[in-house]
Parts: sequence; C-alpha cells; structure tokens
Amino acid sequence: MFKLQENGTNVKREMIAGLTTFLTMVYIIIVNPIILQDAGVPFEQVFTATIIATVIGTLWMGLLANYPIAIAPGMGLNAYFAYSVVGSHDDITYMTAFAAVFVSGLIFMALSLTPFREKLIIAIPDNLKHGITAGIGLFIAFIGLRLTGLIADHPTNLVMLGDLHSPQALLALAGLAVTIVLMVLKVNGSLFIGMLITGGLAYFTGHLTITEVISTPSLPEGLIISNPIEAISDVIQYGLYAVVFSFLLVTIFDTTGTMIAVAEQAGLMKGNTMPRARQALLADSVAASAGAVFGTSPTSAYIESSTGVAAGGRTGLTAVVVAILFALSAFFGPLVSAVSGLSAITAPALIIVGCLMMESVAKINWKELDEAFPAFLIILSMPLTSSISTGIALGFISYPLLKLVQGKFREVHPLVYLFAVLFFYQLTFLPH
Repeated sequence: MFKLQENGTNVKREMIAGLTTFLTMVYIIIVNPIILQDAGVPFEQVFTATIIATVIGTLWMGLLANYPIAIAPGMGLNAYFAYSVVGSHDDITYMTAFAAVFVSGLIFMALSLTPFREKLIIAIPDNLKHGITAGIGLFIAFIGLRLTGLIADHPTNLVMLGDLHSPQALLALAGLAVTIVLMVLKVNGSLFIGMLITGGLAYFTGHLTITEVISTPSLPEGLIISNPIEAISDVIQYGLYAVVFSFLLVTIFDTTGTMIAVAEQAGLMKGNTMPRARQALLADSVAASAGAVFGTSPTSAYIESSTGVAAGGRTGLTAVVVAILFALSAFFGPLVSAVSGLSAITAPALIIVGCLMMESVAKINWKELDEAFPAFLIILSMPLTSSISTGIALGFISYPLLKLVQGKFREVHPLVYLFAVLFFYQLTFLPH
C-alpha cells in the first residue's frame, strides 16, 4: 500500500518520522481549544473536535494520497474565527461561524476536483500571498502577547508594555526563552517541549493545579453542524460571504504551498507537478468540513511535517502513525484542560509560530511600490483591525487600483478585479 521499498524507506524509519512530526505539532491540541474557548466554544468540544479533524485529514493523506504530511486545524484561522468572526459581531455565535467553516470546506472540496483551483492560485499575485501569510503571523503573535499580559491596553496609544513582574508574564517570558533556545538548537518538538518545561515551572511554583490526567473523550455539544442545508442558509442569512472567502483563500494558499514544500523536501515531486495532488487536497477539504461538524476551525497541511521528512519519512505510513498518536492523545483531555487554563504555557507557541510566518516578508518585492504597498496594507491592517478578512480585502482592492493608475491593468488577472469589486462592496455595504 505505502510502497516503502520503492520510496527507499522502511517501517522503523516511518514510525520514527511519524513520532517526530507528532511531537512538533501536538501543541495544537492545547492551543486550539484555548483560542476557540474565547469564542464561547466549550473546551472539551474543541479538544475532541481538533483531534477528530486531525485524524480524519491525516489518515486520508496517508492512506489515499500516500504522503508523509499531517493535517490539523491551522494557526491563524483559529484566531480569525474567535476574535474577528465571533468576537467582533454580537449577532454571530460560534454555531453560525462553524457554518461558514463548513461551507468553505465544501467549496474547497469542489475546487479540488476541478482545474479552477490551479487557476485561482495562479491568478493571485505572489506579493499578496506573501503579505497574507506575514499578516496572519503578526496577528497571532500579537494575540500571544496580549493573552499573557506582556502587552496591555493604553488609553491613548491603544497598547503598551504590560506588567513584567506579574507571574503570568514571568512564566511566559521563561517559556519563550526556553522554547527559542530549543528551536535555535534544532531540537525536534521544541514547541511541545517548551510547553512541558513551562508547565513544570508553573506546577512547582503553584500556578498550575492538576487533579486528573486521563478521561474518556467527549463532545458536550454533540454535532455542531447536523444539517448542511441549514449551514448554507446561515451563511446567506448573516452575509458571511467574505468570511467564507477568507477561510477558503488562506486555506488554499497555505495548504498548497505547504504540500509542495514538503513533497519537494521528500523528493516526491515529478518535475513541477505533485502526483496524487487531488487526493492530497481532498484530505484537507474533507477534514475542514468534518472539523466544523464536530466543532473546530479550518484545517491545513502542517509545515511541521517537514521534521518527519527530515527524520526519514517518505510515505503515508508516517501520516498514519501521526494520526494514531493523535487518537491516543484524546484520552488526556483533563491534563490538557488544566494546562489550557494558564495562557503563559501556550502563548510562547503563538509568538514563535507568528515569527516563523513572518519569513514571507522577505519574499515581497519591496522595490516596486505598486507590488509592495498592497502587501504592506495587508500586514499592517490584520493585527490592527483584528481581522484577517479586512486585511485581505484592503490588499485586493488596492492592488488593481495601483496597477490601473500605472497603466498596467493587463498585468492583473480578471479574477483579481472580480475579488476587488466584491471586497469593496463588502467593506462598504456589509457588516465587518
């Protein structure tokens, strides 16, 4: 099934690779519930849903696409779900927001079966793609700083340096220092190990209490999406078109880019094409829709999969091992719940992941203002407006306008003009 010999690997190497990937990305089962809890979703619901979505997507990737790539709820989109979609709209509950996630997953699934996905990726200018990635990174790093009190509210300047003498801030700084050192030393699983060390410090200093470790997984809210027609109706009723588009756009770029990067690292690309790309993309879209049904934000291919490839993973057996380990972690809900109550343990992961995503800034063409300024608008506006979709909208509106002024309108794909009009309408006439 996995063609181990053909890919120059064996069972032992694949199992080690799966364990390596798991350790580098297991932080998501702690961080994701914490973020979505701020939107009102019960912790146990998100914890179990996160694992279900991860297992579904990663098993699909391993068994049907035969790639050593793991799928899990994406960082950045969970923050967008909690703080922009739900947090800034009084009339939108997390139930309604999950409808938008579900619909975007269905659209992504349909696009994965057609050539339109390739056309969409080609149509969007590279500098806008890089700006979106960097903007999301800055946004989630800012959230990490706010959660720990390292940044506080200011009456005039909006934000200022927080109280660095508070236990929460001191723990967060210690965790950040430990994790950064581990990452600089290229220790596999640095983010997770950093959480363990920070949690140990919190436990021995009396800031963390653990009363229970193991329990049976549960979904206290049951199925969040039980009627697909009703979910589509909610999106139309609340005018969540921009939300669906934002989920869809970021997921397509993030997932496709990550898959290609990991496949290239593993030597699995055939020229400029990725074999079994349709099945690989379906793994993410199916996981996204399934995740919404149970109660978690959109999924994405994880770049942490590259650590498993570096450890020798070359086939879907690596992904299957990752899925099994995530399934086993479902029984440690009480331990994860206790840890989640202290944001200093998880905030360093948000800050560091934000830093890693800022790498995209270096790929922006800063010498051409008509290319650089729309990307800059995206990066600047995402954290300042606490909205990923607003940042994307400003970038897509300003890009074709600047090209038109310069007489370079032929350089802009017709789809970008269409998106610009839609985003202008959304910002002008719809709530955001």
